[in-house]
Amino acid sequence: MIVNEQTTGKNKKMTSYLAPLVQQIPPSGIRKFFDLVGDNKDIITLGVGEPDFVTPWHMREACVYSLERGMTSYTSNAGMPKLREAISEYLDTQFDTKYDPKDEIIVTVGGSEAIDLALRALIVPGDEILIPEPSYVAYSPIASIGGGIPVGVETYAKNQFKLTAEALEAGITPKSKVLILCYPSNPTGAIMTYEEWLPIAEVIKKHDLIVIADEIYAELTYTQKHVSFASIPDMKERTILVSGFSKAFAMTGWRIGYMCGHPELIAAMLKIHQYTVMCAPAMGQVAALEALTNGLGEKDRMVESYNQRRRLIVQGFRDIGLDCHEPQGAFYAFPSIQKTGLSSDLFAERLLTENKVAAVPGNVFGPQGEGFLRCSYATSVTQLNEALERIGNFVYKLQKEG
Repeated sequence: MIVNEQTTGKNKKMTSYLAPLVQQIPPSGIRKFFDLVGDNKDIITLGVGEPDFVTPWHMREACVYSLERGMTSYTSNAGMPKLREAISEYLDTQFDTKYDPKDEIIVTVGGSEAIDLALRALIVPGDEILIPEPSYVAYSPIASIGGGIPVGVETYAKNQFKLTAEALEAGITPKSKVLILCYPSNPTGAIMTYEEWLPIAEVIKKHDLIVIADEIYAELTYTQKHVSFASIPDMKERTILVSGFSKAFAMTGWRIGYMCGHPELIAAMLKIHQYTVMCAPAMGQVAALEALTNGLGEKDRMVESYNQRRRLIVQGFRDIGLDCHEPQGAFYAFPSIQKTGLSSDLFAERLLTENKVAAVPGNVFGPQGEGFLRCSYATSVTQLNEALERIGNFVYKLQKEG
């Protein structure tokens, strides 16, 4: 009997087994760029969005104590009841958004899982997903994996990268279904006020959209308090609120997030959660409960430190001669490098290789990010000062070249 080699798969590329949609999705522009950094100790990194603080000791201690008591089992699929109750109270007191801990909250494996759950539960192939740009790099790929069609909605530096009703209206078609909001914004640091949300809400009602509000940076605002989109009149029922502990409580590695919404939507998303991850890690949930119970003071101190660094880096970029709008939330500055004549990619690559500063080219956050650079100021003042000096030297060199 003659065996066909093609039948056995002997000469077949392994990638041929992959779904074409997955093959078409590019790797994260952030991670891809920072793979170039490697272990080079001479490079100052202003890249990955992660606090430079260690998780406060008593949160770590709560986790260790839970392990000593043998708390290593599954929790409820939706998360520990005490943690959900604490999240409910926290959102009510801090952001005027009240959710029933029994059937309106799920504790997830970071905010990223929550976004994935929401999109998978909502998307029917062909649905259009509206995403204000520049935007966090994960939204479009996750929407595409679910069969959705990402549609960028333009925002501009001249408007401090705020979403406007006019821009949103311009992006809507009969296929539009979901609007993803990320304010405070990654990568721009933009925020939205109550008055600015109202016309957005009218457009959403007019076109019967559902909203995923990624508010992971809600605690990190500096000029005024964050306004949750779910707190806007008539918006709570059509909003899936996503947040977590990674940014404000310096708990990125713990992977504890949460999502809140209408009980019927949450019940559907819980089914996906049950079949994929079962539950968030018990030890991380214990630490998160400690964060909400006894960690608000540390959170506020970290925010004040970020605010100091925010002022430092914005003024530093302006002194160098780079236009930089004032970020009022998150921990990113988004300076314009258009005056240099270089693309975002080329500027970031040369800055890394020639002056040993790693930052993220703005174009990885969508076409509206071209001509900008995302720089995280969640690093020490000493490092920021040194980075600004190196960037200044690089820009001066470019001016001489020109």
